[in-house]
Amino acid sequence: MILAYASERVRQPSGKCATATETCGEISRFRSAVLVYLGRMGSLSTLSRKQPGFPFGSVMPYGLDDYGRPIFLISTMAMHTQNLQADARASLLVTQDDSGGDPLGASRVTLVGNVLPLPESEVAEARELYLARYANSKYWVDFEDFSFYRMDVVDVYYVGGFGVMGWVSASEYDRSQPDPLADSMAEIIQHMNADHKDALVLLAKKFARTESQEATITAVDRLGFHVRMKTRDGIRGARIAFLREVNNPTETRKVLVEMVQQARSQAE
Repeated sequence: MILAYASERVRQPSGKCATATETCGEISRFRSAVLVYLGRMGSLSTLSRKQPGFPFGSVMPYGLDDYGRPIFLISTMAMHTQNLQADARASLLVTQDDSGGDPLGASRVTLVGNVLPLPESEVAEARELYLARYANSKYWVDFEDFSFYRMDVVDVYYVGGFGVMGWVSASEYDRSQPDPLADSMAEIIQHMNADHKDALVLLAKKFARTESQEATITAVDRLGFHVRMKTRDGIRGARIAFLREVNNPTETRKVLVEMVQQARSQAE
């Protein structure tokens, strides 16, 4: 299941909402869950047994169940597993793969929760979905020291780049709905940023009301996209809503063409 659109609070540089129908300060059905879906690797922070109270970071591949809960295949020999056995509290940081050379401009999400061993009745399903993501794990998945663990999410914090950030409740994250652009997002972003740089500057001026020397898309979903703009006053971020909801790359292209046409007609 492709997940997307958990709610978040968002700070717009202008203090205005992305669309007239959105409540100021909050955009619902947002991007935290789709980022977790697209990710394959995260940074798992556990509480150190050796140094009580200190976080201990580990690079961690993960799978996802139907509710967007991360599933880990970990060994009892690993320090993070030993930490979790003593204290199940942990966090998982997942970042956007392509930040355009600017890691602080990239989307990232932190899941906070309790990581516990999976009940025996759920291991077979977890094994199947995990191996679907990490085929090489078949070589060690059945080793005696390896077990499946799952994070039961308590809270979520999302950062969408400059000026876009906020908490997402666990219940909103659990109720996330399918995002039709999840698997095509990277291709859309790459195409727009590589081939339509001038058009993005126009879109930023028209729909974000910001004059910029350069504008790049950092994330896109069926309701709109995030843009990072280089202005005289520095880097700014904004959320731009589509004219209407889209459901596939073709519809996305069509609505972007319409928006660029509007921006050009106004500029003339």
